[in-house]
Amino acid sequence: MKPSENASRLPIRPRRLRKSAAVRALVRETRVEVSKLVQPVFIIKGDEKEAIASLPGIFRIPLKDIGTHASELADLGLGGIAVFPKIDPALKDEQGTEALNADTLVLRAIREIKKAAPQLPCFSDIALDPYTTHGHDGVLTPDGSDVDNDATVEILCNMAVLHAQAGADFVAPSDMMDGRVGAIRAALDRAGLSQAGIMAYAAKFASAYYGPFREAVGASQGGGPADKSTYQLPPANRRETLRDALLDEQEGADILMVKPALPYLDILHELRNETRLPIAAYQVSGEYAQIHAAAQNGWLDLKKARDESLTAIFRAGADFVFTYFALAYARNIAQNSL
Repeated sequence: MKPSENASRLPIRPRRLRKSAAVRALVRETRVEVSKLVQPVFIIKGDEKEAIASLPGIFRIPLKDIGTHASELADLGLGGIAVFPKIDPALKDEQGTEALNADTLVLRAIREIKKAAPQLPCFSDIALDPYTTHGHDGVLTPDGSDVDNDATVEILCNMAVLHAQAGADFVAPSDMMDGRVGAIRAALDRAGLSQAGIMAYAAKFASAYYGPFREAVGASQGGGPADKSTYQLPPANRRETLRDALLDEQEGADILMVKPALPYLDILHELRNETRLPIAAYQVSGEYAQIHAAAQNGWLDLKKARDESLTAIFRAGADFVFTYFALAYARNIAQNSL
């Protein structure tokens, strides 16, 4: 068959939109922007940064260096910083009382961040797992069989007020207790903190992908990670997830979070169609670690897999993404622009 005869049978040729890099860039539907990435950061009290074996390239940052670190994130144009403390085990107890210490590590870090980079949005985790000896996100019932929902919410409200007073732009309850968003909103308003935002971990699953994070904050206990199935969402349940997420919206959340990201792109996409609120997605530690592990074995190209995974999250509907790749991605963009 002559080319001209074949052409007459193919009036629609989608490959016309792929014929060159310039054309592909012109019609690109989804872009990963540095300003839409938030870097999670682990804080320690010591003098030297600490490598995290399961998170290649990620370090626990000493409190004395967090201002400099935040300044770099701001200078690179990143969308924000999310702070997580690694608490001295001697300060932990069953009630997580260190969480309400007005001079605890994370509050000092928030103050330093806002002093060094006041325009960099700061997201502060509201949950008790870094502070408890049992590793749960709240306090336990008297018989120790479960997390006490209402007693935990009361503590989280006080914790959120402290974090907002320290300068956090958004408090981020990640505990998955019932009613905590509405209670935190009321507590913030009573404290004169009506401008403090709430980013609710609205769809946080009982996932196998959190292992490296638990190592990073020291939340894994000697007997293994705490079983959080009575409060985190079942991975198999779509309808239950959407119900929970939309309840957080009704209670006053300003942003909804889906966590993890890649295994739950269907949830992310469906929630995007159900709400007008901004949606964040958390590309969690296990997602980051598995890409690095495959790359270290020569099975994947690290940068290409990183960029494809981030593109997929944005394509599914995320407005911005928490990712351990944020700083490296921003540095790559900055270097390429020189």
